[in-house]
Amino acid sequence: MNNIDLPVHIRLREMIAEGIVDGTYPEGALLPSVRSLAVREQANPLTVAKAYQHFQDEGLVVVQRGVGMFVVAGAAQRLRNAMRERFLVDEWPQIRRRLALMGLSIADLAVVNPAN
Repeated sequence: MNNIDLPVHIRLREMIAEGIVDGTYPEGALLPSVRSLAVREQANPLTVAKAYQHFQDEGLVVVQRGVGMFVVAGAAQRLRNAMRERFLVDEWPQIRRRLALMGLSIADLAVVNPAN
């Protein structure tokens, strides 16, 4: 399934999760407010709130009433582990199948130069 096929709240959740993993939102960082993220991403604030609710439910953020949502310690590693697991279970088998159909090996991919 392409990212574009996912519901908006899931796409937003994945975008924020990637930001946590890549350090855009490090541990202890304040996430953008629901309103500001909704404006930036041209999304309904209720949709953004639904995306943020996933993080609360998973214990990846802590809410300080009147202040905002903060990334908890260990959130990046937990998200990275979940991404890795999802890739290995859901995506890698399909990629491996496509490589086999094309007669490509992992070694073939190591020498690919996208600039050419």
